[in-house]
Amino acid sequence: MIKRSIIKITVFVSFFCIFLTASLADAPEPTFDQPNNIRTYLTKAASKITHDSLSNIKTLSDWKEVRDERYNQFIEMMGLTDVPLQGERPPLNVQIVGTMQQKGYKIVKLYYESLPDLYVPADLYIPDNITKPVPAVLYVCGHSRTQKVHYQAHPRKWAQLGFVCLIIETIQWHEVLGEHWGCYARGWFNWYSRGYNPGGVELWNAIRGLDLLCQRKEVDASRLGVTGISGGGSQSFYIAAADPRIKVAAPVCGGCTLEAQVGQHVLDGHCDCMMPINTYLIDFHDIGALVAPRPFMIAQANRDGLNPIESTRQTYQYINNIYDLYGAGENCVFVETPGPHSYHEISRTRIFSFFIKHLMGKDVPPEEVGDIDESDSAMLSVEELSIYNGKPPEDDRTTTIQDSFQTMAQPPVIKNMAELLIHKKKVKHFLKEKTFRAFPAVSGELDIKKEYRAHEGSGGNVVYSFTPEDGYRLKVDCKWREEQTEKKPVLLVLRNPGEGRWDSEGFASGTPDGWNRAYFEARGIGETSWGQELQWHIRRAAAWTGRTIASMRVYDVMRCVEALRSLPNVDGERISIAARGEMAVIALYAALMDGGIHTTIIQDAPATQNAASQKDGRGEAIEMLNCLRITDSPQVAGMLYPTKLVILGKPHENYNWSTQVYTKINHSQDASIINQMRDWKP
Repeated sequence: MIKRSIIKITVFVSFFCIFLTASLADAPEPTFDQPNNIRTYLTKAASKITHDSLSNIKTLSDWKEVRDERYNQFIEMMGLTDVPLQGERPPLNVQIVGTMQQKGYKIVKLYYESLPDLYVPADLYIPDNITKPVPAVLYVCGHSRTQKVHYQAHPRKWAQLGFVCLIIETIQWHEVLGEHWGCYARGWFNWYSRGYNPGGVELWNAIRGLDLLCQRKEVDASRLGVTGISGGGSQSFYIAAADPRIKVAAPVCGGCTLEAQVGQHVLDGHCDCMMPINTYLIDFHDIGALVAPRPFMIAQANRDGLNPIESTRQTYQYINNIYDLYGAGENCVFVETPGPHSYHEISRTRIFSFFIKHLMGKDVPPEEVGDIDESDSAMLSVEELSIYNGKPPEDDRTTTIQDSFQTMAQPPVIKNMAELLIHKKKVKHFLKEKTFRAFPAVSGELDIKKEYRAHEGSGGNVVYSFTPEDGYRLKVDCKWREEQTEKKPVLLVLRNPGEGRWDSEGFASGTPDGWNRAYFEARGIGETSWGQELQWHIRRAAAWTGRTIASMRVYDVMRCVEALRSLPNVDGERISIAARGEMAVIALYAALMDGGIHTTIIQDAPATQNAASQKDGRGEAIEMLNCLRITDSPQVAGMLYPTKLVILGKPHENYNWSTQVYTKINHSQDASIINQMRDWKP
């Protein structure tokens, strides 16, 4: 009996397995599309940038046609818009604070001014017995607490090999504690609105370091190289791309694809300096391509948790494709080493050999060049290598350079309608190019669907869904007051993240008779909301892909207005927008860019977009790339005409400029401050 039971069970299991296998074979392959999921959306956006950025470059002629433009865009994204990159530069005012003679070389301890009152501490390693100018290497530090002390074995080795080497400190650590971690740790997401990146300051300081080297009699200015690891690795990309005086570069563990940064979450471990303000939707291989055809070695550890090896290989391959167009593929080299985010003897000796070949014209194999000496006896102390001895110059603005490195726009003087229209046109053009560039180049089909309806006949409510762009389907809840037989004006009410169930309904109560209402949840609100614990990541990942939470919501609102205009019972010329708090900023920009909104009603609008957020990224997200270089939300309010402006309650004093503009263009009646919605007289 037991034996027969076992046989029956075996037959059943076998049959079931065959059935299951057949079922699985017939089943469609699983997809990983998750509509209305911000992580899916941003990962796809990053992937598109990675694979599209150099895809249209097929010939050397193609590349040369766009290279200058891409170079200028890179310089802009690094924030070097207000420094004298071209033309005369301010004096370096080099201050030498000491010299230490070592065996075979000396160390000159100094600091210089890259801009007035912006000081850079550095050590200059000079080989003994120089009889004619020699090549020089700029060594840029990674994110080590002690900077030039931690990395001292590298400039020492360069000097022992016959190179002059300048090692400079970052603005973040060791002798001066400036800021690299504004968005990363301080909640200064307004850096994105300012178009500010601390990597830009580092790049400028490095360029001035090259100026210093070129002024030294020991240095052959035609033979300069740059290298560094981690943050110094990304800087090696930047410096070589920005300054043609660099003839050889070797970034180590300094970059990978945007697809990996976002898709694998590794950007969460990266400092803010590790990616430019991504206005023009680029990836690291776009930066590396600007180095071609100069000798370029990318060294990467194969267990680097910040730069996955597979993605860095991909970065190298894209760059190498550009080198191949020049017929210089041998100049682009990839070195893979075992281990985590770090150097390895393989990478160090290969870099030394590479520089000797291309800057000295000698072939010295890596195994003969020798490695660095990090023994205790070879290392100098923090005190010995100190420049400031705990007392940096009193006027040093390193700790506040983020506030002055770039000039922010001020409210312009508008005297009449002509001046307003000129300024408005200028602002809208700037925003399209440098703030909302990630908007789809061609708007896709809205694909409007009726999801729900109630109360047939007069009045009632209908919920429509539409697709603002690929990856999202959003809903707008229309509350019809009257029979849907003729076109009626609509007040579009923007719901806020985390609002209470009836908050927006209470806000919109008192809407004038004859006006229908529609309630809209932009992405990240209501049904498409994400947990606030994810907000920090989203704000950074979005910016790295050339957009922000706020700019995405502006696009959603604009597309929602477009959807409403397509409905047969909506008067498309009389759509107004009402919003509170952070969504008031969205409403203002959407109304400005749309140009056809009847009235914009705002309440409790933030005083400025140039303000810090919570350190953990939670709360209001009103930053938009580069916007503060041209305008600010209170100024946007003043540029809305012919859209009418209504402010509920007492606004911040920054909005005085807005209402005054309406007065100066003789339309004071179109800008009003009222107590509550029922006081609105459209």
